[in-house]
Amino acid sequence: MHYYCTFKRKQNQIMKFKLLFTSLLLIGLVNFDAPKDKPLNFIIIFTDDMGYGDLSSFGHPTIKTPNLDKMAMQGQKWTNFYVASPVCTPSRAALLTGRYPIRNGMTSAKRGVLFPNSAKGLPQSEVTIAEVLKQKSYATAAIGKWHLGHLPEFLPENHGFDSYYGIPYSNDMNYSGEWSEQFTNAEDPYFRADYKKFNVPIIENGKIIEQPADQNTITYRYTQKAVDFIKTNKETPFFLYLAHSLPHIPLFAHPDRVGQSTQGIYGDVIEEIDWSVGRILSTLKELELDKNTVVVFTSDNGPWLAFKTHGGSAGPLRAGKGTTFEGGQRVPTIFWGPGNVKPQIVHEMGSTLDLINTIGSLSGTQTPKDRKMDGVDLSPVLKGNNTTGPRSSFYYWSTKAELYAVRSGKWKLHLQQSEPVLYWNPTEPLEQPILYNLDADVSEKYDVADKHSDIVAKLKKMAREHEMDITDPLEDNLAPIISKN
Repeated sequence: MHYYCTFKRKQNQIMKFKLLFTSLLLIGLVNFDAPKDKPLNFIIIFTDDMGYGDLSSFGHPTIKTPNLDKMAMQGQKWTNFYVASPVCTPSRAALLTGRYPIRNGMTSAKRGVLFPNSAKGLPQSEVTIAEVLKQKSYATAAIGKWHLGHLPEFLPENHGFDSYYGIPYSNDMNYSGEWSEQFTNAEDPYFRADYKKFNVPIIENGKIIEQPADQNTITYRYTQKAVDFIKTNKETPFFLYLAHSLPHIPLFAHPDRVGQSTQGIYGDVIEEIDWSVGRILSTLKELELDKNTVVVFTSDNGPWLAFKTHGGSAGPLRAGKGTTFEGGQRVPTIFWGPGNVKPQIVHEMGSTLDLINTIGSLSGTQTPKDRKMDGVDLSPVLKGNNTTGPRSSFYYWSTKAELYAVRSGKWKLHLQQSEPVLYWNPTEPLEQPILYNLDADVSEKYDVADKHSDIVAKLKKMAREHEMDITDPLEDNLAPIISKN
């Protein structure tokens, strides 16, 4: 009897403890979601020319992206997220430095992006996310498209990265054929280019290891390198910058994945990128790193619509790559991190400009204080502590280093461009600014400037003040070319 009473007493104590523990979990006093004594890892997955409407979680009706959809459901889907430029080089420079390209020397009135004959790249004076994280001895790797200078002094190893593997510029460069072929074949959704016509190199740690790169397997190889890096550095904090070369044209997919999508080669490419994301997330889970890692997925600009079935979709947004319309600079973006990112859909504004400040805050590192930064810290929104985001405005700089538009809240004022054009063509100047209410008119169809003269005046004033704030622009590092002498 004594034994039975003692047993029942212990049983009741255990039950009470379980109830108390469950209650603490429910009210958030006990949290085993993420190991708080370990620094966070960071992964940025950056695609090339992916449109706002290319993922099923962002509205595509037939391209299947189950891994990214799950990532969006488990994390945060940002619907108003912007890149600082509608083309490759300046957009990438802005992401890594948190500064508009007009400040960091990676925009030009003469050239839109860097080319194989470019003589310069991202200046050494600029501080990247990788360099910020080196304050706490993070292992760092850049994998994929760099496009911030292919000469040795401009490669990732000279910008805070321990290693680099990838194609140093756009995958369509050094083309040996006629460019008209690209446009002609763009109407055929099943056309596959010959990779041998694109004499782009793969560089690994400063050395060319393959040229031309076999781009049929490029996404697969980038992914394997990323997984290897994660496994190698599972015991130390790490930062992985995985910048896919696709879906920039020409389009390539692994032979095993060709024909798997109902959307031709473009769909195959997007679905392989989705596979890549799934492989990375599953690796994090297998290694029990998922609760200690924040992953960001986004694109460098909108879709290259000139290439028709090979160019992707901006969904409901107007225009695409090379323009300052929403389709050129608003990109699909997902933040994921179990225990560190509160699942929700975020309609607040954010930008790749903000990543360096956000990562700095989450890692406890210091972002540069000796220069003007254009980013804000999004971590309160990621953690679910704030319902209102810290970014209230955004400035749309063109590929010609000119301010074309400004947004404040729901209002966007176009100052220079009235019609979408290919980014290598001249834009049409405006006689009068055009005003859109993006909440009611995300497709930018209805000019309401004549009804809101006060808003027009406010945004014009913001634009002038912003231009006056650019007091520290670096010299044009985009235009110089290698001398033939």
